[in-house]
Amino acid sequence: MTDSGVRERLTAFLESLGYETLHTSPGYSNHLHMDPALGRLDFIYVSAETSTRLFAAPGTALHFGNRELRVPRAEHLAAMKVHAMKNDPGRSLQEMADIRFLLQLPGIDVEEIQEYFEKAGLAEKYDEIKRSIQPPA
Repeated sequence: MTDSGVRERLTAFLESLGYETLHTSPGYSNHLHMDPALGRLDFIYVSAETSTRLFAAPGTALHFGNRELRVPRAEHLAAMKVHAMKNDPGRSLQEMADIRFLLQLPGIDVEEIQEYFEKAGLAEKYDEIKRSIQPPA
């Protein structure tokens, strides 16, 4: 995920590294490298306002070559996955597995993630994930 203002420069940078651009649109792009170790990269482009909100919060950084890139917090990744499930219910199992993993990370704000589910009208999916994490009594 990155600011939409960098889409063209990012695509050019990735292509200079040998990535093939598979798809590009104002909101998304997909890139594939011939070297399986470098794999596929998918980007979501967000408005400047959303970008500021996501990347202003303390998070982690990804080192890509000699560049350090800010990445969203795990809670924001979960929010994107909840959004993906709401927009395409066929993705639910895949996204729920990813969110299950995120919910088990040390220091994760479980209540924040639960709120994303509730706002999306998917509280039952959150409950299902939580039941799968907690051992049976």
